This record gives sequence, structure tokens and C-alpha cells, in this order.
Amino acid sequence: MHHHGYLWTGAKERFDQEALRRPPHPAPPPTGSRPELIQRYREVATEFPTVDLPPLETAYWLIKPRSLVRGTWDEAKEAAVWLGERLAEYAHRFTCAYDRDAARLTSLVDHASERLSTGADVSHGFYLERPAYLSLAVVTCSPNRSMPTLSCPLG
Repeated sequence: MHHHGYLWTGAKERFDQEALRRPPHPAPPPTGSRPELIQRYREVATEFPTVDLPPLETAYWLIKPRSLVRGTWDEAKEAAVWLGERLAEYAHRFTCAYDRDAARLTSLVDHASERLSTGADVSHGFYLERPAYLSLAVVTCSPNRSMPTLSCPLG
């Protein structure tokens, strides 16, 4: 078991494009469906695996391009340290004072280390100024507990 780190930051408006953040339905629209529905299904089926937007379900980071992996660690504690470093790097930009609280950030890192050591994933999101959004995730791989059929991006 190992862990991959992912970071995305960008315009909140782009983050809100939920259709590109969820996988397409396993079955395409039935024959005879409205052309715009078929076209939208094709777009999502093509774009979801390659778009850099954070997926709604954390484990789906594993199907994204390997270039989006920001780090890989064998130990949960090492992955949690990376998460803590990213939190510290961006904390001054968090719009909410509660999110900037040092004790809260330390608690998030401690909790992440515990969860990752059990094989679970960790995902956090924060509003930044402008309005922008920060998404941080550490995903357990080989296998992923919530989606064991997903392959490792570095395999």
C-alpha cells in the first residue's frame, strides 16, 4: 500500500463544473435519446478521465493522468506531512479565519495520518480569496479501499 498526493487550485467557477467532476454513467443514453443528451454524455466520458478538476469521489484521482500526482509515499505519516506542508503554504489565503487556525490545521494532519494508515483516503477543500478554491487529496493505492478495481496511476 502507498499514497499519492493531489493538489488543485483554481477559479471557484471552474471548480463548480460538477459534470466534469463526476464519472459518466456506466450505461450511455438509450438509442433515440435527445441529441444534446448523447453529446453531453460523450463529452463527459471523454473529458472526465483527463480533466485536472478534482473528482467528486476522491478515489477517482487514480484514473487521472499521472502528471497530476504531486507526490508518492509508502508511509501514511510521510503523506500526512506533505498535506500539512501544503496547508501551511496556503493557510494565509484561506478566506475563513477558522480554517487558518494552527491548532485546527495540526488536527487535520494528525487525523489524515490516522486515516491513511488504515487505507482510507483524505480530501480537504478550502475557499481562497478572489474567489478561488484549493483542493488537497491523498489517495491510498494498491488497492484503494473504496474502489479496489482502480489501477495505480504509476503502475
